[in-house]
Amino acid sequence: MLQKQLQVFQDRFETINKQLVSQGVLTDIKLMTSLSKEQASIKDIVEASNNYDKIINDIADSKSMLYDPELGQMAKEELKELEIKKQNLEEHIKLLLLPKDPNDDKNIFIELRAGTGGDEASLFVADLYRAYLKYCDTQGWKTELMNTNFSEAGGYKEVVLLIKGDKVYSKMKFESGTHRVQRVPTTETQGRVHTSAITVAIIPEVDDIDITIKPEDLKIDAMRASGCGGQSVNTTDSAIRITHIPSGLVVTNQDQKSQHKNKDKAMKVLKARLYDLQESNRAKEQGDDRKAQVGTGDRSGRIRTYNYPQGRVSDHRINLTLYRLEAIMNDGLFDEVVEPLIANHQAKLIEQNTHKVSNG
Repeated sequence: MLQKQLQVFQDRFETINKQLVSQGVLTDIKLMTSLSKEQASIKDIVEASNNYDKIINDIADSKSMLYDPELGQMAKEELKELEIKKQNLEEHIKLLLLPKDPNDDKNIFIELRAGTGGDEASLFVADLYRAYLKYCDTQGWKTELMNTNFSEAGGYKEVVLLIKGDKVYSKMKFESGTHRVQRVPTTETQGRVHTSAITVAIIPEVDDIDITIKPEDLKIDAMRASGCGGQSVNTTDSAIRITHIPSGLVVTNQDQKSQHKNKDKAMKVLKARLYDLQESNRAKEQGDDRKAQVGTGDRSGRIRTYNYPQGRVSDHRINLTLYRLEAIMNDGLFDEVVEPLIANHQAKLIEQNTHKVSNG
């Protein structure tokens, strides 16, 4: 059954190989790019399929020698090892056959915004922003600050960051939602623990071909930057506010001295937000249960609590509790939270696939 399922990928891989060297494809850059991407997307499955075929053949060979007076014992030992390899490879193949999120390979915009809790919330935006930067370093990802809105307390009302690298969205998509922090603020004289909250939005970066925006749908305003900034930032009308009239989406950018650069960054964020909005609406129309999927970005839901007095991080979606808050925040060790979320998500997908197969 599994071999028959895998044969489809092997046949398709060979077909693409032949197409890529044909004259019609060699002269069609768009088609060649599309085929190359498809081939790359199934390469791991095809390699696993070839290994699986070899193991099946080796098992058959070992079984044929079980009753050989000289080679029987060796064949029996080899058979045990091969059965373990077969089982492990089958589990790996199950993961490879899971439905792919089309955004998993994309770069992302991450938006952090202060919510309830006033100054303390804005300070936690700054803390989580720095922790994410360290996580990006551990992953070898590059970052580009798109926009900041400072608070008087020294934190941020808002931070927008572009993260580029290998499979960024596949890991960071689990960060969308409300993050709650419990700690004693520096201004608290009685030592009482306060609870504040911030929201995190993960939005995949989009290519120009993914989204089209009509110029007449935009209202663009130039204004003076506010808050902390460079010497000339607050004295020129370099800040940009772009309003997408049909959707009501508003994006501002003020971090650059150049109005042109601020506009360019604001447009990138607007395109990503608009694409994300369209995808969300499409999913709702098709009846996709996005809220039931871990990490799909139900931004109104509380997903995690950071309790400083107890040194605890709790992810409420999978009942995960780690007494590793200092290491996660100071060293950016978010894999300790993200990896269990990925494993849980994959387990649910495998269960859904198994249920579909068993029901025909």
